[in-house]
Formats: sequence, structure tokens, C-alpha cells
Amino acid sequence: MSSERHCEAELYRVEGELARLDSRAEAIDAERSALAQACFEHAIAVARQQSARSLELRATLSLVRLWQRQGKNGAAMLRLAGIFGAFHEGWDMADLHEAKVLLDSMK
Repeated sequence: MSSERHCEAELYRVEGELARLDSRAEAIDAERSALAQACFEHAIAVARQQSARSLELRATLSLVRLWQRQGKNGAAMLRLAGIFGAFHEGWDMADLHEAKVLLDSMK
């Protein structure tokens, strides 16, 4: 992984969060929702390419929160379960704990 690109996945995730959490509107509109999803998907792809599983999990959590807000709980649960199942250590990570709580709440 190139040192000048080590934050790329997180930058895309944050851009998606900004689109998702825009405080000017109570409900997320279709354009901002599409932008947020594209940013999260790109962050996930970059993290995978860089073998940065923790960043992939964080971006997936952001995507799952977006999908939950859109009522896409089935897709959200499948996506989150996929990355969550790839972890075999690091159970003290806040993101893993959040993933477990979200998965349990979607069952």
C-alpha cells in the first residue's frame, strides 16, 4: 500500500457520511443517498484493494446504516454478515462491537 493513499478509503467513507448526514434536510433525498452509497461502495473497494479489513468494516457499517434508513434491512444484514464473518481476532475493536450489535438487532 502506498503511503500517500493509506487514508483514501476513510476519506471516501467520510464524504459519504457527510452526504448521508447533511443536516439541512430531515430526510435524505435520492441524490444525496446515491452519492453516499457511491462513496461507501468506493471506500469498500479501496479498502479491499489495500487489504485494509478494518477500514472495509467501517465503510460497510456506514453503508448498512444508510440501507437501514432506506428500509433495506435484508441487504444490509447480508452485507454486514459477510465482512463480520471475515474477522477472527480484534474483538475489542469498537467497529466489530458495533457490527455485532447491528447484526443482532436485524435478526
